[in-house]
Amino acid sequence: MAEKKRKRKSGPSLSVGRGEKLSVKQGGGLTAKGRAKYNRATGSNLKAPAPNPKTKKDAARKKSFCARSSGWTGERGKAARRRWKC
Repeated sequence: MAEKKRKRKSGPSLSVGRGEKLSVKQGGGLTAKGRAKYNRATGSNLKAPAPNPKTKKDAARKKSFCARSSGWTGERGKAARRRWKC
């Protein structure tokens, strides 16, 4: 029996030129416009980075992100970690 190839569902196409994500020089990551587009398309609830957490919830989110992204060695990953001040 031939197996059907599963098509991976990915998020919307986001572009630096349309202002939906930041260039690596600017620190990588999504802009408010990019987060809004992604949230509309996927039903997610992405939040802005929390480099200087003001609440315990934000502090926990930063700690979680920094731990999760510790192995990111690519250019964009390093930029995102700098933006979060990991």
